[in-house]
Amino acid sequence: MNNERENTRHKNKRIHSVFYKRGNVLHRLQVIQNKFCRAATDAHWCVRNSILHRDLELPTLSKYMKDASKRFFDIAGSHPNALLRAAVDYQPPPPTHFIRRPRNVLFDPPDTLTAAVDSLNDVNDTHD
Repeated sequence: MNNERENTRHKNKRIHSVFYKRGNVLHRLQVIQNKFCRAATDAHWCVRNSILHRDLELPTLSKYMKDASKRFFDIAGSHPNALLRAAVDYQPPPPTHFIRRPRNVLFDPPDTLTAAVDSLNDVNDTHD
């Protein structure tokens, strides 16, 4: 009984380490998916993972996440919520090798969406 509890703890630690450790989480999850595919099909070690996914008609996790993100943003573009529509139009800042520090945020003027949200928050605070 105690041994089973220890095994469960070790499994839980492994699961938590997959999600909370730094690194490429999608890659680690892809490895797990590959192992399940290999076990389900009883495939030999020499069969490529891409062949397994193609034969099972199963997308890789990166392809699935890319498709899910595309579907979300397609739906969000016509959503009645202004915050979701604004997320579709978001343009990330150009990549630089400098780390953006909080002091830089103080000097940047807020965009129109942030200004609108702040004004709504101010109105709600005055009515409370």
